[in-house]
Amino acid sequence: MSQIRFEDVVKRFEGREVLSGVSFTVEKGEILAVVGPSGTGKSVTLKHLVRLLTPTSGSVWLDDVEISSATGSDLESIRNRFGYLFQGGALLGWLTVEENVALPLREHGGLSEEEIDARVGEALAAVELSDAADRYPAEISGGMQKRAGLARAIVRRNDIILYDEPTSGLDPVTSVTINRLIRRLNRERGITSIVVTHDLQGALLFADRVLMLKDGHVVEVSEPDVFVRSENPEVREFLDAQLITPDLLERSMR
Repeated sequence: MSQIRFEDVVKRFEGREVLSGVSFTVEKGEILAVVGPSGTGKSVTLKHLVRLLTPTSGSVWLDDVEISSATGSDLESIRNRFGYLFQGGALLGWLTVEENVALPLREHGGLSEEEIDARVGEALAAVELSDAADRYPAEISGGMQKRAGLARAIVRRNDIILYDEPTSGLDPVTSVTINRLIRRLNRERGITSIVVTHDLQGALLFADRVLMLKDGHVVEVSEPDVFVRSENPEVREFLDAQLITPDLLERSMR
């Protein structure tokens, strides 16, 4: 069973402590939403999972392999298990949607063109974007660009997907569409998902658990219905600032 673990992770940049003893676990097939004020270490946490950053102290694990000390082929093997949806979609403007989605497969090698076409078609269908395969990023909406980025993140059939602000810059209706896709892909494919997001209301609807960071500390990690009833004053302040109440969550889930 795949399990991700952060164990007392501290990260400092030029003496400034961004993460201060962060510990949590993500189980196989779970959606964990990471929320909190801006500049509190959410994206920094995500980057430790694919070794874009290394802890100043503490450790990050995937099953029994320590990501934070892995090198060479071990690190490559770990990274191959992760798909990553970047905040801006990160599509290449001179490639069609289909070509953008195929890019990870072509870069990694080992598949025939027929297999690549089949994988790309499957990924585009999963995000309901088959009709846009031949269009360029500039010709599609922001929401469609995010879905194309999501197709690219899942095309290699990775079992873990990391999402960095997947609904940033999108209107509320499109944001709901992206959140539902995250939930559906998680359920249909058994994907383990970690979602860094400012969309707290959306996170409460699609996540299995919500982890709140503030000033580099884990303030709370709990199921959505427990999170909205938290007595922690920092959680309450965060919820109140976004006008989120237990009643609002219950109405949204109907």
